[in-house]
Amino acid sequence: MSDNHLVYSTDSGRISQPKPEKESTGKIFKDGFLRIERQTKGRKGKGVMLVVGIDAKDHDLKKLAKTIKSKMGQGGAVKDGTIEVQGDDRDKLKAILEGLKFKVKIAGG
Repeated sequence: MSDNHLVYSTDSGRISQPKPEKESTGKIFKDGFLRIERQTKGRKGKGVMLVVGIDAKDHDLKKLAKTIKSKMGQGGAVKDGTIEVQGDDRDKLKAILEGLKFKVKIAGG
């Protein structure tokens, strides 16, 4: 059996385990540009735009995603250090990000 693992006790009440902090696994590019990619894989043909290359240490991804989604008028999410925005209007998204002082490239076809 394992050492020092409390399985059940009536003495101490609730047993809480410390939760490990999630680290963003988003890709950061050396040239400092953000990439806007289009992805449909695994989404039943519905396309989303992925904003890749944002350093989570320098920017609050949730706040940035909220700003982008409200200006785009579309839904989205933050997953694994990447911002997902529904739809396929990459030119509008690029203009919004450039307005927020980011250097942006449209990646993919």
